[in-house]
Amino acid sequence: MDIARKNASQHDSTQHYEILQELGDCYCSMGDYEKARKYYENAAVLEPDEAAPYVGLGVVALQNNQMDDAHAAFKVACRLDNTCAKAYSGLGMVAQQNNDYRYAFDMYLKSLELDSENLIGILGLFQTSCQMGSFEQVTHYLEMYLDMHPGDTSVMYPLAALYMKDGKIEASQNVLRDILVLDPKNKDAANLLEEIEHNLAQAQNV
Repeated sequence: MDIARKNASQHDSTQHYEILQELGDCYCSMGDYEKARKYYENAAVLEPDEAAPYVGLGVVALQNNQMDDAHAAFKVACRLDNTCAKAYSGLGMVAQQNNDYRYAFDMYLKSLELDSENLIGILGLFQTSCQMGSFEQVTHYLEMYLDMHPGDTSVMYPLAALYMKDGKIEASQNVLRDILVLDPKNKDAANLLEEIEHNLAQAQNV
C-alpha cells in the first residue's frame, strides 16, 4: 500500500512539474517573462534535476538583457543534461551578445551536433561565421537542415549568401530563385539575386 501511495505521489509530482513547465513556456512565448520566470522557478524546485526549467530561466534572462543570469542558467542546464541542445544554443546566444564569436560558434556547433534541426543553432552559427569569416561547417549544417525541411526560406537565404561568399555563384542563384518562387515578395532574396546578376553582367563586359 505504501509503495502504491508513493508511486501515485511521484506521478502527481511529475504531472505538476510538466504543467508548470508548459505554463512557463506559454507565458514566455507570449512575452510575459515575469510570469514565465515564476513558473520555471517553481518547476525547478519540484524537479531540481531537470534541465528544461533552467533553459527557460536562461531565455527569460536573455530577453531581459541579464547576460550573467542567462549564462548561469544555461550552464546549470548543461550540467544537468549534457545532451541538451537548447542549453548550448543558449550559451551561444549569450556569447554572441557579448561579441565572443569564437565561443558562440563553438556552442552553436555543439548544439547542432546534438540536434541538427536546431534552428536557433543554425542561424546563430551563420551569424557568427559571418563575423569570423569561417563558412565551411555552416554550409554543411544549412544543407542538412534543408534536406529535412525543404522550403524553409529563413535558412535558404543564409545558404544562398554563403554560396555567394564561397564563389558558388550558380548554386546561390538557384537557391535565390527557389526562394522567390516560394516567397515572391522576399526583398532580401530579390536584392541579392539582382546584385549577383549585375556583377556577372559587369564581369562579362570587362
